[in-house]
Amino acid sequence: MKTLSQILTIGGDGMVGSYIDFGKKFNRAELDVTDGQAVLSAVKNHRSKTIIHLAALTDLDYCEKNPAQAYLVNSVGTYNVALAARAVGAKLVYVSTAGIFDGLKKGLYRESDPGRPQNHYGRSKYLGELVIQSLLKDYIIARACWMFGGGPKKDKKFVAKIIAQFQKPAIKALDDCWGSPTYAKDLVGALKKLIAKDARGLYHLAGKGRGSRCDVAKLIVETLKQKVPVIPVGSSHFKLPAKRVANEALTSKINLMRPWQKALVDYLKTEWKPVLEKTKLLS
Repeated sequence: MKTLSQILTIGGDGMVGSYIDFGKKFNRAELDVTDGQAVLSAVKNHRSKTIIHLAALTDLDYCEKNPAQAYLVNSVGTYNVALAARAVGAKLVYVSTAGIFDGLKKGLYRESDPGRPQNHYGRSKYLGELVIQSLLKDYIIARACWMFGGGPKKDKKFVAKIIAQFQKPAIKALDDCWGSPTYAKDLVGALKKLIAKDARGLYHLAGKGRGSRCDVAKLIVETLKQKVPVIPVGSSHFKLPAKRVANEALTSKINLMRPWQKALVDYLKTEWKPVLEKTKLLS
């Protein structure tokens, strides 16, 4: 598609960016979003009509311990990208997070629910949303939750951490925190559809349904046919810098994502299992 070839992706070397095989991609070394002039020059030179903004610090605990850097990259960096998009009249696609919510809702969070982030990561991403909404009319804000993807090379999040514990006597995982795990590959597919439709506005693009961290860990162990037990524990078990809220599960006003369980099994079987079997980490 012509429109896909003209898309510029900023922060294209991470988990989500690994599934973007179209247009022009800048990685962190090539374009620093905290440098407003550099961002403006890159956007003007590319002459893109659509910008996918993925550059972000996403490690909750790192952001909690380094708040100034979190706000610089996630908030000021987004401001710089939004200014550049406005300067050239481009659509801005921003991947945000369920972490902008307070976690107190009993059901699934809708796009219309108010944001009340509880840690520096969530606040820095929420500020990015507010900046975009104040500066632009042509934008897509796509909130995801508990992102997974990238395979053995790019996955540094929950799935990889569980797999790394296969040789332990047991795996402990939270059973009192709920979310909607999101396959980054599915997210990119949904974004492509929204861009093709010239959609605008705020969307939840998370895996359908909800599960606990313990549910996710058990499905990983079951899918990869491991015998290690998964032990449910409460949030107080792990002494982590950033506050984890009880509920980040999302529902969407559009139907573009599959159930998180199907997506996770697909991810494990296609991107992890062949590598683990080849390296004889799976029997």
